[in-house]
Amino acid sequence: MPAPRWIARANKAGLNRITKFIAPWAPGWAVVVHRGRRSGRIFRTPLWAFRRGDGYVIALTYGAESDWVRNVLAAGGCELESRRRRYAVGSPRVYRDESAGDMPAFIRFMLRRVIKAPEFLRVEVIAERGPGSR
Repeated sequence: MPAPRWIARANKAGLNRITKFIAPWAPGWAVVVHRGRRSGRIFRTPLWAFRRGDGYVIALTYGAESDWVRNVLAAGGCELESRRRRYAVGSPRVYRDESAGDMPAFIRFMLRRVIKAPEFLRVEVIAERGPGSR
């Protein structure tokens, strides 16, 4: 079971306002830039993401029903800022992995033992857009 929704709401109001500035350059972090399905607004969501082959694997700490995940799936992709680079990503696919095998050891421990979040989003890099911008 992913982290409770009340934690997601608290993070959105507080912690995310800080991490969105750290996530574009910090190892293991990224910012998903996506458009709202109903509002059409652009949103920036900081999260754990790791480069794997020709794409990224993103830990769904709040589950696949999070608005940002639904936005990315509905649009068929988004932009991702990671390590001071910006990428167009597509072919989003949610999958379940109880072992969190694509994650580094510490993140794997957090996802399996503390947060208990076995869902992930895999996206493929379509194009590199150069240095990230806000």
